[in-house]
Amino acid sequence: MKQVNSKNYIHILKGLGIAFVTTFIFLLILAVVLTYTDTSETIIDPTIIIITAISILIGSSISNMKIKKNGLMNGAIIGGIYIVILYLFSSVFNENFSLTISSAIMIAIGIIFGILGGIIGVNIKS
Repeated sequence: MKQVNSKNYIHILKGLGIAFVTTFIFLLILAVVLTYTDTSETIIDPTIIIITAISILIGSSISNMKIKKNGLMNGAIIGGIYIVILYLFSSVFNENFSLTISSAIMIAIGIIFGILGGIIGVNIKS
């Protein structure tokens, strides 16, 4: 029984890693687009929310494809941990960091998209 649970933790950690790598790649693409085009910088905030949601969805889906059960719970864990790590780094590197209503929205989006990814991952036939 403990081996099954420890494997789940490994899959959850891999899902988190995939989510962060995906975020990094998408943010790099966004930076290139903003640098070399006349795209307005007003798209940054909504684009970052979309990138975060998609990254969590992808990481949670891939992770739960391997676990094959408890997609809701595992997805919520992935989304929640992702957001907590993101906010911990933000609080360390930004001295003006504070939790606001937009932070609460990001937390909710992270958990919701983690759950959706968990549902998708569990139900994908491999």
